Amino acid sequence: MESPQIAFAGLSQELERKTERLLELLRSFGSCVVAFSGGLDSTVVAKAAYLALGDAAIAVTGISPSMASSELEECQRLAQLIGIRHELIETQELANPLYQRNLGDRCYFCKSELFGRLTDLASRFNVAVVVDGANEDDHGDHRPGLTAAREKNVRSPLAECHFKKSDVRELARFWGLPNWDKPASPCLSSRIAYGEEVTAERLAMIEKAERFLRDCGLRLLRVRYHRGDLARIEVPLEELPRLVSPEFRERLVTEFSQIGFKFVTLDLGGFRSGSLNTLLPPETLQKFKRS
Repeated sequence: MESPQIAFAGLSQELERKTERLLELLRSFGSCVVAFSGGLDSTVVAKAAYLALGDAAIAVTGISPSMASSELEECQRLAQLIGIRHELIETQELANPLYQRNLGDRCYFCKSELFGRLTDLASRFNVAVVVDGANEDDHGDHRPGLTAAREKNVRSPLAECHFKKSDVRELARFWGLPNWDKPASPCLSSRIAYGEEVTAERLAMIEKAERFLRDCGLRLLRVRYHRGDLARIEVPLEELPRLVSPEFRERLVTEFSQIGFKFVTLDLGGFRSGSLNTLLPPETLQKFKRS
């Protein structure tokens, strides 16, 4: 199919120029596979790829125990909304002992597995390029996955066109994507403290615990797994009084105990994305930064 005529009325001039460059870059590929997690960044890339390339763009989601079932369902809904072809593949990062040991480079092995499979799939489908959703802001953070992407020749159109996270969110809102204001939602393995083994059982415990809290109306949260089956719950500071109220606290402890946690704690520092990175030595953080 031919790419539709695209209008940008309502965007700032700067973001309009970035978006035009993004679409031009994607068109220059001729075809692409989008590493599609259903998060904000990859959703914007999938939408842009479909606008630029039509049926020559394919969104592919890697599924494994580290992906919550609710995230997979959202991927499928978003792909259908965008109109892009959507494929699912199973990834086997959990079978890699280097991934299971859960040191500071865990994400590298996950992305190596994913991008390797996407590259193979692109070759089978005669697709030119694999692209991901990394934006310019990601390159100053602890992102071992960026190293894996570079090694597999994966392109990052948002970063290449100088999109910051705020730009991505604004464009998603402009395009009417329902996850434009969705908080970051990294994989379930990111909840397990470094040095504690990643297992399917622990991932299932985390998924059940977070689903319980979301069913209770909480939106921004993390359940961190620490040694000894200890759950450390992070929520915004204004939510803490609710969680320690007698009625909710009793229900929370009972539910988490049934899931398999032996200890249930609240982090008085509140919600902090990437808080487990504070456990890593500075040299590990520096190793996986990319300017």
